[in-house]
Amino acid sequence: MTANTRLESAPFEEVERLFFEQVRHERLHPGAALAIYRHGQLVLDLVDGFADTQTGQRAEPDTMFVLFSSTKPLASVALLQQVERGAVELDAPLARYWPAFGQNGKEKVTARHILTHRGGFPETPPGFSTQRWGDWDEAVRQMEGCVPKYEPGTTNAYHAFNHGWVCAEVIRRVDGRDFPRYLREELTGPLTMDDTYVGLPAALNGRVAKVHATEDTDDPWILRMVNRPGALQYVQPAAIGVSTARDMGRFYAALLNHGELEGARILKPETVEMATAVEVNAEMDVSLGVTMRRGLGFNLGGMDGPNLRFGRSSSERTFGHGGAGTSICWADKDLDLAMVFIPNGFRNEETNTARARALSDAVRSACGG
Repeated sequence: MTANTRLESAPFEEVERLFFEQVRHERLHPGAALAIYRHGQLVLDLVDGFADTQTGQRAEPDTMFVLFSSTKPLASVALLQQVERGAVELDAPLARYWPAFGQNGKEKVTARHILTHRGGFPETPPGFSTQRWGDWDEAVRQMEGCVPKYEPGTTNAYHAFNHGWVCAEVIRRVDGRDFPRYLREELTGPLTMDDTYVGLPAALNGRVAKVHATEDTDDPWILRMVNRPGALQYVQPAAIGVSTARDMGRFYAALLNHGELEGARILKPETVEMATAVEVNAEMDVSLGVTMRRGLGFNLGGMDGPNLRFGRSSSERTFGHGGAGTSICWADKDLDLAMVFIPNGFRNEETNTARARALSDAVRSACGG
């Protein structure tokens, strides 16, 4: 598959124009990738710009981009696989599977709480510096030692990093595989998402686009962290995945098709419906300071604020997730449409939402939405 390919006669000219305009003329980001799936088929595949402006390296069809929190649905779906297989109960205390987790007031935290960001311990432990994130055993100890800020199940509070560590360790406890192996064998492998990793092999570092600060970057520590040598090798399943837009589009196309794509099934249809139904409806997220609508592991559409990245005409039947300062991935059940946009310019929330919303609106318009 080559870059800048349109595989359907649908009127995507405006989408293409806007994509290249953002990169080449508005310079909203140095480089980016955009993929659209419709009715289970890849219909648009664009890559443009620079992977690294300092070296002059161009973004190519096989360039991977940092997903930031667009990584979270991979961890969430992996945990949901264990739920549908009966290894984890949604409303059972996670301490049943991970006894040491049930310390310090977390004895009632459930998988449902983690998937809806209502676990009560949203903040990364203050002593757990990013330089230590490569030590999985230390990550486990830190999650065990967390003390809830809120009573579990009572407060909508985004668990920016803790979500991923907890999902992955619960999976390891009940399944036996570490998260990179589990992801490869149960999700990315079956869906032939060959360019998607959490815990990137070091030999592939050169294929990942560098994340660039823009003129309005307001959260520079996280982009400095992911650009640090060795950081992409960290197993951080909530924030440090890497992928291509084409790969992530396959993931969402499978979910749109009731959990199956091209003969590979990752979830049962009833699990997909459960995950993408409303669990948290238009409730203030006290960590983010915005009103959110959530399913089990996904943000849902029809909301203002950051979820406008899904497009202004989205409804609660749109599900997906965005990454800090960068990406947006979504699927619309009514349009049978999935869009993934991953730029490597890290912007503040206002201008990031605006650029993603513009593309989402153009995609929806092209598909009658």
